[in-house]
Amino acid sequence: MALSIWEILAVFAAGVGAGTINTIVGSGTLITFPVLLATGLPPVTATVSNALGLIPGSISGAIGYRKELAGQRRRVLRLGVGAAIGGLFGATLLLALPSTAFETIVPVLVALALVLVILQPRISKAVQRRREHTGTTPRTDGGPLLFVGLTLASVYGGYFTAAQGIIYLSLMGMLVDDTMQRLNAVKNVLAAVVNTIAALFFLFVADFNWTAVVLIAVGSAIGGQIGAKVGRRLSPTVLRGLIVLVGTAAIVQLLLR
Repeated sequence: MALSIWEILAVFAAGVGAGTINTIVGSGTLITFPVLLATGLPPVTATVSNALGLIPGSISGAIGYRKELAGQRRRVLRLGVGAAIGGLFGATLLLALPSTAFETIVPVLVALALVLVILQPRISKAVQRRREHTGTTPRTDGGPLLFVGLTLASVYGGYFTAAQGIIYLSLMGMLVDDTMQRLNAVKNVLAAVVNTIAALFFLFVADFNWTAVVLIAVGSAIGGQIGAKVGRRLSPTVLRGLIVLVGTAAIVQLLLR
């Protein structure tokens, strides 16, 4: 399927936006996914093409946060194992279930992702109040609960990547005693692991639109650097508003297909 010049520009711009937002808060798929659907790609093809295209963006964002990753090797390796297992299982589910199931499930997943985006500030404040009230300190590694939680979140990420980063941050914020910037750096690495594992699996068993893959890959790599360097200066409220707007458009489009 050939893309028009306007569709090419739109997919590339969506890739830049997704790479930027993924590095800062996550949920960049809520930008690329509806744009890919608008070009006429089937939902499953759009999902696998998006997963492969976003790998450079995840890696770029992780590199941009390399200072915050210092001293976290053991944590990243431990949680990365769970991310790889969950991502592979989620990718298998995507292709094992019929396409009609995907078309039914995805609007629900997007809606859930939007709810998480909207509630993220309240979740963070509630976690902070709980720590101050109880006077307890979370474990530095999060314990078995974090490993299991992130593995399950990675199953979701391998199936449909939207908001997996926000789920990661919510879980780590509740269970790990560290700054959000350092946890955000870990989130970028885990997202890269899930996207890579899922995309490698899809390479052998799924159909891609390679034009879309290349456009998102280049755009997201650029966006990853933008997110790492400039993103901290942007208003989280503005970013969440953009994600909600685009995600709502995706739900409407999916329901009208």
